[in-house]
Amino acid sequence: MVSHIRRGIAASVLALGAPWVLAQSQPTIKVGVLTIDSGPFATYASLAESGAKTAAEILNAEGGALGRRFEVVVQAHSGTPQAALAAAQRLAQQGVVMITGQTQSSHSLALVPRLEQMNVIQMDTYAQSNDLLTKTCSPNYFRVNTPDAVTTRMMQDYVKQTGAKSWNLISMDYAAGHSFSKAFSELVAGMGGAVQQNIFTPQGTTDFGSQISQLSKPADALVVTLFMSDGQSFAKQQKQFGLFDKYKTVIGNGFATDFQLESHGDNVLGVVNALSWTPEMPGARNAQYVKEFTQRANRRPFYTDADLMATFEVFKAGVVKAGSTEVPAVRKAMEGLRAPTIFGTVEMRAADHHLIRQHGMAQVVKGPDGKNKFEMKVLKQGSEIYPPPSPECKVSS
Repeated sequence: MVSHIRRGIAASVLALGAPWVLAQSQPTIKVGVLTIDSGPFATYASLAESGAKTAAEILNAEGGALGRRFEVVVQAHSGTPQAALAAAQRLAQQGVVMITGQTQSSHSLALVPRLEQMNVIQMDTYAQSNDLLTKTCSPNYFRVNTPDAVTTRMMQDYVKQTGAKSWNLISMDYAAGHSFSKAFSELVAGMGGAVQQNIFTPQGTTDFGSQISQLSKPADALVVTLFMSDGQSFAKQQKQFGLFDKYKTVIGNGFATDFQLESHGDNVLGVVNALSWTPEMPGARNAQYVKEFTQRANRRPFYTDADLMATFEVFKAGVVKAGSTEVPAVRKAMEGLRAPTIFGTVEMRAADHHLIRQHGMAQVVKGPDGKNKFEMKVLKQGSEIYPPPSPECKVSS
């Protein structure tokens, strides 16, 4: 009698077509999220966590993958490459299949040689260094966000449009800052221009007085590669000195970002920022994502949230294609995978495990409600702006 009742319940569940009910009884698919709980990047830790958890909730409501729900496991650390590696190892011990989250370039460069040993896939939404495109890539490393090479290529047409010949650069003194500075300097030189000042500042700088003094002998244009609380401090202090007013053009690279727009206020008004996504981008999937995210997280999604959502979408597609959550199978399934996402249909390039996706340039403008917003100036598809795969990168399964 009992078994008859159970069969009846199971039949009813299948008839109702409720995949989320079935998923409740299956083991979860664990995804690890690294966050930084000290220093300038700690400002973003709670946003990274909520972005990942909301992406998982949305996909779980759609049935998860293979009848299983995604479970987000968060591991915070102090922000050094060594701490990031130790945190990733703790996640691996907890059975995560994929790691994402706040991974600076120096962190990803430390993780890459250990990913296969830990038997996890890393899907990067944070690191920008070009080194991860070349000899330091890894079979278990995949990147969803745009690397410096794509950002500088995206900037190329805009830089040409400005007519600026002399440039000043201020960047954070870490891997991505140096990688971008080198690439941008080469870009400007290729156009017959020159970088006059190229300043690097330590992470956690709070007083930018001396740097602003150096930059007060301006060039035609300025590029700012300062993130999180460092960027906020610089924006506020430059406003006090009227620094941006001395330049015809100010470009931000990870500086005037959407999740800092409110705290920046008018300190970044007019800055043109490399930006890969805005909530207003076209597509029914994107519109539905923005609506659901806002309802679940009680805030509008930022571009970093969108990158996390695309990460989960591509990873889910890989798991479904593989028919398994075993790391070697998922890795192979994701190579060359074309998957529908909030960005549209995108490709995870097999040769170097980089997602070929859109990127753009957007300016901070005053919206009709009196609040600052981004106005997309130019948007290009990945096929137009990604460099060809480097022969140094060996990721074949």
